[in-house]
Amino acid sequence: MKLLFALGLIKLVVAQDGSGDYRTVQAAFDAAKPNTTIYVKAGTYHEKLELTKDSITLIGETGAILTFDDHPGMVNPHGDSINTRNSYSFRITGNDFIAQNLTFRNDAGFTAGQAVAVEARGDRAIFIHCSFIGNQDILFLNSDKSRQYYKDCYIEGTTDFIFGAATAWFEHCHIHSKKNSHVTAASTPQDHPYGFIFDSCTLTGDTAIHNASLGRPWRPYASVVYLHCHIDRHIRPEGWSNWNNTESYKTARYAEYENDGPGANPATRVPWSHQLTKNEAANITPKNVFGDWSSLNVTLTTYLYKK
Repeated sequence: MKLLFALGLIKLVVAQDGSGDYRTVQAAFDAAKPNTTIYVKAGTYHEKLELTKDSITLIGETGAILTFDDHPGMVNPHGDSINTRNSYSFRITGNDFIAQNLTFRNDAGFTAGQAVAVEARGDRAIFIHCSFIGNQDILFLNSDKSRQYYKDCYIEGTTDFIFGAATAWFEHCHIHSKKNSHVTAASTPQDHPYGFIFDSCTLTGDTAIHNASLGRPWRPYASVVYLHCHIDRHIRPEGWSNWNNTESYKTARYAEYENDGPGANPATRVPWSHQLTKNEAANITPKNVFGDWSSLNVTLTTYLYKK
């Protein structure tokens, strides 16, 4: 982080002990203007956050955790019942958002039901070296107009913990299952050629998990692809689920290419999934997936995040 300060990129500092510009993250969001970078010092910030502004960069000191615990069965301050769409700990609706080195959580608990940690709705969102931790419905990619890029992230949950209609690329991410359930629940629109792409990711599960699936189709035409991933033994041999025998699986676009590990046997996969050819896989690149996303500068984001 010394490099960021030296470059003058830090404009607002959040610190619970009063040593920064603001004590809460939401106060910094409220004060920020477009093209502001916010640095969050170490600490657990128990806040229900919403960011509506464009071109905000959020950087965490090691140990910076953003969390809340809304879940079904609760009522919010406006008297509305909590459900999947308003359970978020952090919702981003602004475009061109970048987050680095932060942990996002929903602490509702293992049996709480749908409890979102991050709901990302803006276009051109980038997450570098971030963690998303909770149980059901943790990472909500909630807009068919949204494109999102995740690099070197850790994502753990139970059921459908990566879900939604956005187009998203996950690169070198660690995906961890805590229940015999489903990693993804994509709702990709029919006219979108791509949904979720996992490139060179690692999929693991708790020791007792042995029957998780790579995904189930939330809507018809759900699109999920795993490329060059290591898939551990927690993933069922058939790979995918058809969502309780509904018809969506008939049009689901589920594919894999050159995965390895004990959970990656192409011969046992469901017949309605697809093993890509070399040429098909070669066409799946960030440029082809995201189109004219000029803000996706992997060199820049890798430069800012030093391993």
